[in-house]
Amino acid sequence: MSDLRLSLIQGDTLWLDAVANRARYGELIRPLRGQTDLVILPETFTSGFSNDPELAAEDNTGATLPWMAALAAEIDAVITGSVVMREGAQVYNRLIWMRPDGSHDHYDKRHLFRMADEHLRFSGGERRLVVELKGWRVCPLVCYDLRFPVFLRNRYQHKEARFDYDVALFVANWPAPRRGPWRTLLRARAIENLCYVAGVNRVGIDGKQLPYAGDSAVIDYVGEPLIELGNAVQVATTVLSASALAQHRERFPAWMDADAFTLQL
Repeated sequence: MSDLRLSLIQGDTLWLDAVANRARYGELIRPLRGQTDLVILPETFTSGFSNDPELAAEDNTGATLPWMAALAAEIDAVITGSVVMREGAQVYNRLIWMRPDGSHDHYDKRHLFRMADEHLRFSGGERRLVVELKGWRVCPLVCYDLRFPVFLRNRYQHKEARFDYDVALFVANWPAPRRGPWRTLLRARAIENLCYVAGVNRVGIDGKQLPYAGDSAVIDYVGEPLIELGNAVQVATTVLSASALAQHRERFPAWMDADAFTLQL
């Protein structure tokens, strides 16, 4: 692995206005050309966290996937974030992992936020996604997934002589009244999984009058922040050290004492 440049886009997403949101986020992303390897947008960055699929959803023929592909090619970096996507009769909170060559993968949010009835209107995903970038293995997840450590457990694969992943990232619409758990759980997931963690949240007030405090951050493998953002629109880039991660895993091999288990979904 070589070092990985990672950029957080902490924006104020407009309510149910995909055209304006693509324009707004595009303006924040374009200056990063040549300066980053991975750009991370918030959860549901084209609509805000609306539980009305008829107003928020688009399908694979919509404008967002081509927009992400064109922008990823323009800045020569991966762009990721989640959007409300319809697939047949199902609607998903779908994270898109868009590469500069136009190819992409996706992860459908597994844990749906029942306190906002997300589980009644959306379908949940059934698999965890791990993608590779510059030799790094990245596990991208969505918001409420952060609360479920079993699903996130980073195991050492002895046959392949590697961990499941090196970076876990979370795109979120995490309201300000629960900012304490957000900040705490990002650190916990990094420490227990011997990995870097990146969390990108939004700011502003959404169409349901919920406030968001941002608090986007990149946390290292011992729970220390590399960068922490406040409560304003910000773009920040940091570098993840491959050698520092490898040295920590060798110096503190807690993975050797981890309990074996099989996850049944």
